[in-house]
Amino acid sequence: MRRSYLDQYGEGEENRNRLIFRSILAVVVLSLTSSLLWYLLQNHHQESLVRDFVASIKTGDFKTAYRVWGCTEQKPCTGYDFNKFLTDWGPKSTVPTGAPHLSVLGLTDSQSCNNGVLLTLAVNQNRVEKLWVDKSADEINFSPYPICPHKNPYAIMLHRTIGKLRKPLL
Repeated sequence: MRRSYLDQYGEGEENRNRLIFRSILAVVVLSLTSSLLWYLLQNHHQESLVRDFVASIKTGDFKTAYRVWGCTEQKPCTGYDFNKFLTDWGPKSTVPTGAPHLSVLGLTDSQSCNNGVLLTLAVNQNRVEKLWVDKSADEINFSPYPICPHKNPYAIMLHRTIGKLRKPLL
């Protein structure tokens, strides 16, 4: 029996449709995965800087912690000398909310804000500090803001929902 021209019509259609569907699905999955990874790891450098600071405090190496904070002999911090640093972060801290407790001391949140990163540091049961790390200078400072300034409501909502995925990374 001879096949006519129209008998072959549409034979490759299913394979082509399956290939197009799989290609589109792969692009969507790759885009979502890369976007999520970027969001989770965007503050990694600044978080590691604060983790080094916390590690120095935990080991009692306050000179290194002060250097990680961004203060050196070549470039001292104006208005925040080493004695003031020790009263804030040392074991004999005179801060009303108490000295750092080594089992509690650690990062609890990280949020990217324009030219810096706002990091929340649990110091002890009663004390939580907001730290600001300038992205260009890699210097730690006390945050001038309680929350990121000029953030739109959608970015805040995204941080409050997907930002919880970042918790194990901190």
